[in-house]
Amino acid sequence: MGTVFAILLGGAAGFAYYKFIGCRTGACPITSNPYISVLYGALLGYLVSGVK
Repeated sequence: MGTVFAILLGGAAGFAYYKFIGCRTGACPITSNPYISVLYGALLGYLVSGVK
């Protein structure tokens, strides 16, 4: 259950990063697209959760 929470929290953090910081020029590969930002955040959440 903790892993799922970490993935959801990471995805939310990725979207927040896209929404509030983002990339104004559109040239940034991760932060210019909200879907990629959410997936990247979810992946980081998964890795930080300490899954073995």
